[in-house]
Amino acid sequence: MGQRPGSTGSQLTMTGFSPLLHGMALVFGLSGAVCALAQGYPYKPIRLIVGYSAGGGTDVIARIVGLRLSEVLGQPIVVDNRPAAAGAAAAGLVARSPADGYTLFVAATSTLAVNPSLYKDLPYDTGKDFTPVAQIVAMPNLLVVTPGLPVASVAELIALAKAERGRLTYASGGVGSSNHFTAELFNYMAGVKMTHIPYKGGGPAMVDVASGQVAIFFSTIASAMPQVKSGRLRSLAVTSATRSQSLPEVPTIAEAGLPGYESTIWYGALLPARAPQGIVERLNFEIVKILKTPEIRQRFLALGADTVITTPEQFAQYIQSEIKKWDKVVKDAGIRAE
Repeated sequence: MGQRPGSTGSQLTMTGFSPLLHGMALVFGLSGAVCALAQGYPYKPIRLIVGYSAGGGTDVIARIVGLRLSEVLGQPIVVDNRPAAAGAAAAGLVARSPADGYTLFVAATSTLAVNPSLYKDLPYDTGKDFTPVAQIVAMPNLLVVTPGLPVASVAELIALAKAERGRLTYASGGVGSSNHFTAELFNYMAGVKMTHIPYKGGGPAMVDVASGQVAIFFSTIASAMPQVKSGRLRSLAVTSATRSQSLPEVPTIAEAGLPGYESTIWYGALLPARAPQGIVERLNFEIVKILKTPEIRQRFLALGADTVITTPEQFAQYIQSEIKKWDKVVKDAGIRAE
């Protein structure tokens, strides 16, 4: 057949190198499809999975971001609370969901970094079943003690704990809770042994610490500050690597007597594994933009949380470093799940 008007002899060249050009066309075609998918995303509501009850810390953080995300994406964000097994049930659900960008997961330290060491049979693998999108906030705990405890600093607490040889008690919201692991990291790094008194939630733990029945608590800032202001508790330090923006006058544990110490409750957004890169980048861009707004930053500060800006790659690396860190704490402290 003759050439069509305006055509060239390149068709012969294409035929001669069809395997190579076919592969190139496939690559460019797939890239174009991903871009097109990201540009058309989202065209329907997004389900936001939360592994804890409505009103809890994870739920509140997810809803703050989810509401703004819904506004900028132009689609409803439907929060789906799945409270069971320290977020494990929700994580398993996300791991089995389609990687199309319509199942978003907001998870915390315990689910992603602690559970893998604490539980043998999880319905998910943190490193294989999720695509990290963006970290959202980091929330330090506040180390508080009863006024009757004769310490005014972290250094004095460590000295007293060594002298008491296990007789000092600390409260937690239960085995595997953030205040439990924060305290066990303190034990490990300080070379002390404070005795763990677990409760069924942070609320009951706070009641007994504030009444003097238990001496020490690594509490959330929001829960502890009313007790500190009333004089029922004394604050010693925050657990983050740098001072909290919510309490800039309070030193960190690292600068107050235990160099290198850091423990925060962090929250982040993830998609199922193998989510399209274009969608991951779009969601990261929108979430980061939301976190940079003064109103959102202030809302999180009121909760004792500092916003954190990351790329998907940075968040993925951070999760892996946290898994290694808490695995060592779990093994060295001999912690077992209830």
